[in-house]
Amino acid sequence: MIIIGERINTSRRGIEPAVRERNAALIRDEAARQQEAGADYIDVNCGTMGEEEPAALAWLVRTVQEVVENPLCLDSPNPAAVEEALRVHRGRALLNSISLEKKRFAAMLPLVKEYRTLVIALTMGDGGLPETVEQRYRWGGELVENLTAAGVPVSDIYLDPMVRPVSTDPHVGTVFLETVRRFKAAWPEIHIVCGLSNISYGFPERRVLNRAFLVMALAAGLDAAILDPLDGRLMSLLAASRLLLGEDAFGTEYIRAFREGKLETGNHKPK
Repeated sequence: MIIIGERINTSRRGIEPAVRERNAALIRDEAARQQEAGADYIDVNCGTMGEEEPAALAWLVRTVQEVVENPLCLDSPNPAAVEEALRVHRGRALLNSISLEKKRFAAMLPLVKEYRTLVIALTMGDGGLPETVEQRYRWGGELVENLTAAGVPVSDIYLDPMVRPVSTDPHVGTVFLETVRRFKAAWPEIHIVCGLSNISYGFPERRVLNRAFLVMALAAGLDAAILDPLDGRLMSLLAASRLLLGEDAFGTEYIRAFREGKLETGNHKPK
C-alpha cells in the first residue's frame, strides 16, 4: 500500500498562512511527522494561492525536502506550478495529476516525459466527472492507451477512479469499489489511487467514514491513497487489512507496528 500524506494543503486551516509567511518550521514539522507515521510520499498542494502558486509550490518542495528523504506528490492542475516544482525536486516525483481533458493532457504529458515522473491519471474529461462504472472504465482505458503510447510505462501510472462524496449520491461508494475491481482485473500492473477523504465530505465525524471506506477499498484492490497518516486508527486498520488480505506475510509489518506502539484501537491509544 502506497501512502500519500495529505496534510500540506493550503485548503487546510493554518497551512495557507504558513506558506504565505514562508513559515518553514511549521511545514517541516508537518512533513516530518507524516513521514514518521508511514507516508511514502508527501503531497504538497497550494492550489488556493492563485498567481502565487508556482513560487509557493517550488518553495514547499525545497522546504519539505530539507527534512524528509521521501519523494513528493506535486498536487496541482497548473502546468507552470508543476514545472517550477519539478525543477527543484530531488528524486522522482509523483505528478498529481493528468486527465483526459485535452488542454491538461497536452500540457502535463511533456512534463511527465521530461522529468520521468510517476503520474496520477484522473478518470475525467472535458465532459466533466464520470457517473458510472462503465464510464470510468472506458476513460481509464483511454488514459492507459494514451499514456503508454507516449512512452509512459504501465507501472508508472496511478489510475484514480474519482471518489465523490457519498453525501451527493448514496451509490458513489459502491460504484467506486466496483470500478476498482474492474481496473485491477484489466491492468494488474497499474496502481489504483484515490483521495480517500472525498467520500466523507458533508458528514460529521468524517474520520469514521474514511476508515470504513479504506478497509472496503483495500479489499477491492486499491493500492495507493491520499490520506492523513496521523490518523492512528486509520493506519491501524490499514495494517490489519493488509495482514488479512495476505499482503503482509506472517504479519511482519503488523507485529512491528504493535511493538512500536503504533496500533491504536477504539479502547485506548498506544503508549
